[in-house]
Amino acid sequence: MSSRRVRAPTAGKTKPPLDGKPLQVNSGGGPPSPWRASRERQHDREVKREAVIRAAAHAFNHKGYHNTSLDDIAAALEVTKPTVYYYVSNKEQLLFECFVAGIEPVRAAFREARSLDVPARERLNAVLRNYAKTMASEFGWCMVRVEDQDLSPVMSSHIKAMKSEIDQGIRRLIREGVQDGSIHPCDPKMTAFALAGSLNWIAHWYRENQSMTGAEIADAFITVFDNGLQPRRAARS
Repeated sequence: MSSRRVRAPTAGKTKPPLDGKPLQVNSGGGPPSPWRASRERQHDREVKREAVIRAAAHAFNHKGYHNTSLDDIAAALEVTKPTVYYYVSNKEQLLFECFVAGIEPVRAAFREARSLDVPARERLNAVLRNYAKTMASEFGWCMVRVEDQDLSPVMSSHIKAMKSEIDQGIRRLIREGVQDGSIHPCDPKMTAFALAGSLNWIAHWYRENQSMTGAEIADAFITVFDNGLQPRRAARS
C-alpha cells in the first residue's frame, strides 16, 4: 500500500467550510457572533417600539385618546396596523406606555437626587425641573389625562401607584428641606399639591411652536418655586 503525504495547512489560510460557502469572520479573526446579531435586532426593536409610543403620544395630544385609532398611528408611521400590534397589544397599553415614558425621567431624577450632597431644596429643584420638562414634552398630555380615559381597573391601579410615588417623593424632599433649613416651614402635603398642580397645568397650554422651549419654561417655573420655598429673612425690629 502506498503512503500518501498529508500537507499541513499553510499558515494564514483557513480550511474551507463544509458547505463550500466562504466563511465570514469578524475583526478578531473568528466567526461572527450570533449574539451580536441578536443584540442588534433587540436594539432595532426597541427603537421601533419607541417610535410607536411617540407617534401615539403625538396623536393623543392632537386628537384625544378616544378619537385616535391604531390605524391613525400606523398611518403616521407608514406601517400596517399588524405592525403596531407587534409592539403593543392594544390602544390602552399604548396610553399606559406613553404615561410610563413620561414619568420615568421624573423617577430617574428622584434616584439621582438621592446621590447629591446638596441641601434638599436644590435636590427638589432638580426633580421639579425634570417634571416640568416632561410636562412640556409630547408625553405631558398623557400624564395628566390618562386617568380620565376609562382604563381597566388593573391599569388604573398601576398609574395611581406611580403617581403616588411621585407625590410622596416631593413631600419627602419638602420635609427634608424644612429639617435642613433650606425650605421655609410649610405643610408638605399642600405644598406638594401646589407644585405638582402648577407643573401639570403646563400640559394643558404648552405647544411646541411657542416662543419658549420646554427647558426654558422649566427654568422659569423653578425660579418662581425657589423664591417661594427658600427661608425668609427675619424682619428687623
